[in-house]
Amino acid sequence: MTFAFCLPLVVAAVLVFVASSLIHMVIKWHQSDYQRLGNEDEVRAAIRNASPAPGQYVIPFCADMKDAGSPDMQKKFSEGPVGMLLLRPNGMPKIGVNLSQWFALNLLVAAIAAHLAATTLGAGADGHRVFHTTALITFIAYAGGSITDAVWKGYPWKAVAKDLLDALIFGAVSGAAFAWLWPH
Repeated sequence: MTFAFCLPLVVAAVLVFVASSLIHMVIKWHQSDYQRLGNEDEVRAAIRNASPAPGQYVIPFCADMKDAGSPDMQKKFSEGPVGMLLLRPNGMPKIGVNLSQWFALNLLVAAIAAHLAATTLGAGADGHRVFHTTALITFIAYAGGSITDAVWKGYPWKAVAKDLLDALIFGAVSGAAFAWLWPH
């Protein structure tokens, strides 16, 4: 892949970043994906009292799937709650770090799309084919994780549908950037 493919790659990453910012800060259609517990202060106090390190936890915890059939574990699962808990370090979120990591991911996805399109289509390819190829690659990259989280972590399918719409938008803006700036 030559330097000529770098301009559409960077523009695609920037456009995805802008589209994502508009989705989350202006339109805010993901705001309803998160709910508040009625007894949030009690739950926070219980978690704080346990002093868990930042990380991912499951409730109830079952160290080995062989133990899932035990009467004690069966009771815990039937009584509930059953879920996953993601804990971050205490303190205000470091949004600058998150945005930097998000932009780095946008660059990585765009670089993969550029590489695959450059090696399969080459310079001078028809803009329509460039659009479809790069849009599909970026859609898959942004959509896959959400579906996996729904299947394995119980992420709500309604929220996944919004994530898939995000991915479709990201694919479209990426495809448009590549088609517009593709080297001839």
